[in-house]
Amino acid sequence: MTSSTWAGFHAAEPEFATTVQSRFERYKHHVLATLRKDGSPRVTGLEVAFRSGELWLGMMPDSRKAQDLERDPRFAVHANPGPDDSMDGGDVRISGRVLEVTDPAEIAAFVAEVGPPEPFHLFRVELGEVVRTSVEGQELVVQSWNPGGSLRTVRRR
Repeated sequence: MTSSTWAGFHAAEPEFATTVQSRFERYKHHVLATLRKDGSPRVTGLEVAFRSGELWLGMMPDSRKAQDLERDPRFAVHANPGPDDSMDGGDVRISGRVLEVTDPAEIAAFVAEVGPPEPFHLFRVELGEVVRTSVEGQELVVQSWNPGGSLRTVRRR
């Protein structure tokens, strides 16, 4: 599976990346999907951080979602849909793999910038797919991007 950093995605599709990031930054809490040891899905809440050209996931020590990601780095994160059904900004999700950051200097830099309470697990995201679904007039619009490709848009009535 080809992957990309957030900076790589932003360089390839700056307008789409800005739209997706804005949608995630609108709310603090989002929904993370990981895989349990038996392969079944686990869905939990979390916060995301966009810093230094990367998308970061942080979580409490020894949380089930952190254990899932340490065992199997595949994930999907879905932006908080918000308090109403307007789909303002669209429905946005990102999937890919994570790399756990264990280097003390990298963790210290993240703490200095973001300020989460320690200790915590820190994961750097490698993007595999970014999708935004929105309604424009009478059309459902699905935009998707994968590393190495260009932005694809499908419109349906």
